[in-house]
Amino acid sequence: MKRLFLLIAAVTLGVTTAFAQQSAELTTEVKSNIESRFLPTTRRVDRNIDLNKFVYKGEWMLGIAASYGTLDVSDSDLMLLFDDINLGLRRTAVLPYVAYAYRDNRAVGMRFGYEFLKADLGNAALDLGSLAEDISFEISDIGIRSESFNYSLFHRNYIGLDRRGIVGAILEAELLVKSGNTSFYMGEGESRNYSMSKNFAAKLNLNPGLAVYVFPEVCVTVTVGIGSLYYNNIRQYNAVGIETGRRDHSALKFKLNIADIQIGVVAHLWNKKKN
Repeated sequence: MKRLFLLIAAVTLGVTTAFAQQSAELTTEVKSNIESRFLPTTRRVDRNIDLNKFVYKGEWMLGIAASYGTLDVSDSDLMLLFDDINLGLRRTAVLPYVAYAYRDNRAVGMRFGYEFLKADLGNAALDLGSLAEDISFEISDIGIRSESFNYSLFHRNYIGLDRRGIVGAILEAELLVKSGNTSFYMGEGESRNYSMSKNFAAKLNLNPGLAVYVFPEVCVTVTVGIGSLYYNNIRQYNAVGIETGRRDHSALKFKLNIADIQIGVVAHLWNKKKN
């Protein structure tokens, strides 16, 4: 019985060892197949984007950005639907800012802004003719004036697009708070009606762009808004200051905002040649 027990134990140990070896070989084969399908991290191609420095750690940046836009009758074929139209719109924004590079190609900053918008519609008559005989109207003497101030914190990633560090891409995330007033009038003379609104907005914006050094320590930037998560609060008042309405609105949108194209000039207070 003792010999039989030892024999069974020996056979069991041999089978277990063989099975373990076979499992190890199978695991190695499977791992080899996986590695052949997916490139290991240590062998992945490093494009060395971060090696192209555009902004250096320790830099202070002083900049100013601005945007300006107008709209009149000749800017859109849609205006051809109106007869005797007199329309003018102008928007101006000025945004000074300061930023600090806490590491190479990374910066945080603060921005302050002022925005003014003016729109006047002297006259417009719509007559669709044979398309819709019952649709026609005429409006005149409508105007809008809007002023607002905004304050924001932003984080910028720079990607050097050349080894000399002259051209760089900008990837900016911005947290913005905006407040202002908008006045609206309609009519003329003693029959003119006025109303006013107080506006508040909080936004999280994505603003990519491009920067180019035109002098060793000065670069020109162009950024554009492509996405925003925002909240708006609007309170409407009549001519004597009594609140007549209120609206709260929030949304997430991703689209190219042509009205938010900003061109700026930035001074980099650091000598890169010493770094």
